Amino acid sequence: MIAQALVFLVDTLGTLLLVALLLRFWLQAARAPFNNPLAVLLASVTNWGVKPLRRVVPGLWGLDLATLLLAWLVAWALNIVLSLIEPRLVLEVAGRVGLGTADFSASVGLSAVAALVQLVRLFIYMMIGALIVQMLLSWVNPHSPLAPLLDLLLRPFLRPLQARIRPISGFDLSPLVLLILCQLALILVVGGLARIMLMLI
Repeated sequence: MIAQALVFLVDTLGTLLLVALLLRFWLQAARAPFNNPLAVLLASVTNWGVKPLRRVVPGLWGLDLATLLLAWLVAWALNIVLSLIEPRLVLEVAGRVGLGTADFSASVGLSAVAALVQLVRLFIYMMIGALIVQMLLSWVNPHSPLAPLLDLLLRPFLRPLQARIRPISGFDLSPLVLLILCQLALILVVGGLARIMLMLI
């Protein structure tokens, strides 16, 4: 009982930190202005690890690789810590990345790859969440202060679809198509990576 509660607490805090790191990376990649309250919050939560890593990990094409590397290291450490707390309950984490009953904690290398799969899956879920919020705001409150930020984050993914899919009766169907593509990515990409890992075990 105590081990299960500890796993829940560590997993929840670790996942929230991963979301903060991935969102920080996404905002920087989208060139979002960093004078908004969300960016200030993310910086204050993640600067402890990003700033020291920036001294040794340079950026590439304007991307903050230090933030991405820290997210991967946190996901890797989270998997290892969870497996040390309660090896039986780590199967829940394995299920999140599509590994079923495989015990990836048996190998540090497989745990590192599992962390990568976990980050890809989490980012896709974040994109799905951003799309749903953007669609709701477009119907309920299109002038919300959050709308321009969501538009900036999702524009690189929606623009190619909007160029190929014309609006039907004034309705932009590109967000719906992107939602479908995200679900396909979860099935094909994340599921495919998980199957490759299973073959390596």
